[in-house]
Amino acid sequence: MEQLVNKYANKLAAAGLAEKTGPASPLVGGLDDTLVWNRKGPEIKLLEQIFNRLNINSLVFLRPKAPYDKIIRFLAQNALKTNGLIQPKDCETRTFLHDLPVINRFSLDKIIRTLKKRKSVIIAAPEDDPDFTGTAIITHGTVSPEQGFVVASSVCFACFVKFFADYLENLQLGKASLQSHNLFDTLTKNLDLIPRRVALPELDKGPFLTEEQIYAAIVQAGRQTVAYGLVDSYFGNISYCRDNILYISQTGSSLDELEGCIDPIPLDGSSSAGLTASSELTAHIKTILETNCGAILHGHPKFSVILSMDCDPEKKTICTHKDSCHIRCPYERFIDQIPIVPGEVGTGPNGLCNTLPKTFKNSNHCIVYGHGVFTLGKNDFSRAFATLMEVETKCKITYFNRVKQLRKAII
Repeated sequence: MEQLVNKYANKLAAAGLAEKTGPASPLVGGLDDTLVWNRKGPEIKLLEQIFNRLNINSLVFLRPKAPYDKIIRFLAQNALKTNGLIQPKDCETRTFLHDLPVINRFSLDKIIRTLKKRKSVIIAAPEDDPDFTGTAIITHGTVSPEQGFVVASSVCFACFVKFFADYLENLQLGKASLQSHNLFDTLTKNLDLIPRRVALPELDKGPFLTEEQIYAAIVQAGRQTVAYGLVDSYFGNISYCRDNILYISQTGSSLDELEGCIDPIPLDGSSSAGLTASSELTAHIKTILETNCGAILHGHPKFSVILSMDCDPEKKTICTHKDSCHIRCPYERFIDQIPIVPGEVGTGPNGLCNTLPKTFKNSNHCIVYGHGVFTLGKNDFSRAFATLMEVETKCKITYFNRVKQLRKAII
């Protein structure tokens, strides 16, 4: 357990979500025979009591690093003025977290009450609080510290996406507040508004002829997708097809740790191995069958997700699906020539297995509304990875250009 709590504290720092050392570095606790922490900290006195009140075996206490700290505090303070909830609209939050509750005190009773209903709680204490300062996220796990790591990462991702998506929408509606303008300006001083050309990783060249080569290529591509910041926590999936067998990452697997987490699935349905495969297995299979591509890569780069949710405000006022547009948007939508499609995980009538494959008849890439980017490769992951990078770069440039134009119009 000691190894695990250190591992996930280090992963939070490596992802740029927290400081690596010092009092602002993550606290990760794990309960086996005894309760162990990755480091000492004054917060532990209260945090260890959570283990006595909830059926958990691990806990993450995260003070988010810039820019997440300012974003989360801004959203949290606004939430405390209304219903105490941050309500992002990206697919992962809708599906797995639902909403992000906020409390204004580092209070055991408030933390317990919230964590009984949700996977996370955000603490946004007032500046004059003598016992606790700043902003923090608490998450937990019942099996492994990995669960808390995933949720904490997802909270940071969801809040980042929500702030920038809301800011663009509020500019379009003429409702952006002075506070949001100031925060946007502060944040963008430290963001690359014009993305620099980044050298692509050297990925193995296909076609791959053996299972060993396939597994190695999938592991390599998954690790680089995480290293280049093209996913949040580990969400995303990856597959490769050879001889009518689809090799696909398992559901819940970390893209940077896919060793032993890849399932071979016969396309003829002759095996039950798909029970542990990615929840988007059916979408992968249908895409492979309809396009004859060899490789599929799916990531969640931030600005692709943000811009996929941008919609003409006039359309929103008359849209009959505005509360379910992520699964049944009635409009044909593009970012330049990049198609955006709705769809939900699974095999229902609005499932990605139905909305995604037909999009690839005219393109080797697309964005799923609020969900992320899917790209295709013929024999290996080189083209798919490069396209994933290109789509995110295009979306980032487009986003900031739209904001710039809207801000010019109101000055």
